[in-house]
Amino acid sequence: MKLQTGSYYHLYNRSNNQELVFRTQDNYLYFLKNFRKRFDGLLTVFAYCLMPTHFHFLTRVDTHKINELRQKIGIQLSSYTKALNKVFQRNGSLFQQHTKAKHIDDRSYLLTILTYIHQNPIRAGLVKELQAWPYSSYPDLADLRNGTLVDPLIINQYFNSVEDFRIFSKQTIHTIEKKYF
Repeated sequence: MKLQTGSYYHLYNRSNNQELVFRTQDNYLYFLKNFRKRFDGLLTVFAYCLMPTHFHFLTRVDTHKINELRQKIGIQLSSYTKALNKVFQRNGSLFQQHTKAKHIDDRSYLLTILTYIHQNPIRAGLVKELQAWPYSSYPDLADLRNGTLVDPLIINQYFNSVEDFRIFSKQTIHTIEKKYF
């Protein structure tokens, strides 16, 4: 995984064989709590969505310690897997071997990924409205919840208001190209 300080990335991974990664509300919250602790000062999170079988984060690398960051990504997944294995009496790996980090190099791609991440629950048929999925940063960025994991910089930088962000997000639900899915 190539990472560079100051660059934006779409980080994602999925389970092996479509197995559930998050089975209970506590699983989702545990993963986010550990993510926050583990990556504080290393990454800035601009968007996220945890889905039953996978996750997405829109981030910026803030550290020069790239090897440490890579190791911590692996530790995040392996420690979560160990905890899940213990609770649900399962064995073996949960996630696919390599977490993907797609470099985001322009404004258009950044806004596409921001929207794509939040649209996952709708496209999967889990909810009908963006704000209805509790394991996404959309409610935080849309000022519908007071979450503190995400930085609103992108919203402040690329939209005139939170309302403009909400409108943009709803208008683009059916315009994201299939290649992103």
